[in-house]
Amino acid sequence: MTVDGAEVGAIERGLLLYVGVADGDRDEDARWLADKVAELRIFPDDEGRMNRSLIDIRGAALVVSQFTLLADTRRGRRPSFFDAAPPAAAEPLVEAVASRLREHDVEVASGRFAAQMQVDAVNDGPVTLVLDSVTR
Repeated sequence: MTVDGAEVGAIERGLLLYVGVADGDRDEDARWLADKVAELRIFPDDEGRMNRSLIDIRGAALVVSQFTLLADTRRGRRPSFFDAAPPAAAEPLVEAVASRLREHDVEVASGRFAAQMQVDAVNDGPVTLVLDSVTR
């Protein structure tokens, strides 16, 4: 991931996490998300079944703040971001996700909050998931 042409975060094997913080999200939502991500059995075992977690494979996480995940596109042609938390509330919660992942001994790289980032990813497999602490 780069900002203004300079690399600010990179990982090898692991997960790219786009983290959107909703207005009203709390520390417990960040903890829940990080715990869920670290322990989800989505990596293949020796038989090719999704049976290993990020912890099991000693993988890494690239954590990217992404308020646009909270876009409301139900009306009109311009998305509304009314449900997204303001930056002062969102930034500490994105960092809380990264910090909690580190408590699971997951290597974490991060983007730069509120920066225009270019993210390159290689999707190695068919797994893309949406996790929402509200619907847990």
